[in-house]
Amino acid sequence: MNQELPIRIILESPPAGVDFGIQKGSGNQYETILKQRSTELNMIFEFTITVKEGKTSLYNFTGPHVHGPVSERFIYVDIGTAAGQVNSEWTRRLKIPLRDISPETVKQILDDPSFLLETKVPGKGKDGGPNCATVKPFPGWHSIRR
Repeated sequence: MNQELPIRIILESPPAGVDFGIQKGSGNQYETILKQRSTELNMIFEFTITVKEGKTSLYNFTGPHVHGPVSERFIYVDIGTAAGQVNSEWTRRLKIPLRDISPETVKQILDDPSFLLETKVPGKGKDGGPNCATVKPFPGWHSIRR
């Protein structure tokens, strides 16, 4: 079974003037999609990832936006020059984990198209620049109505 799972990432209050986007692909052969320039307002990224039934009772997230080994899947948000912003002082990526999503939550979203998977993460790091590395603390993913 391969199904598309709709997700929404809300990047809260990132520093202004920086490009952010979702990484599609890996290595040197990636592209940044859904690119936006920040204004200090929340940024919203909506797209889908592929869900397969795993070898256990858990689901396996795959597709061109999903990275990492099966047990530690994640999504990259490209920032500054990593997102193609040539004149940016920032070259960063933000790693948003796809862990701890219950099978019940995935099933609910796959069974009812009025739901999607959402997370909210800080857009600004401790240094005042764009948040980067793995999101910590990570608030997790939640099923919400569109």
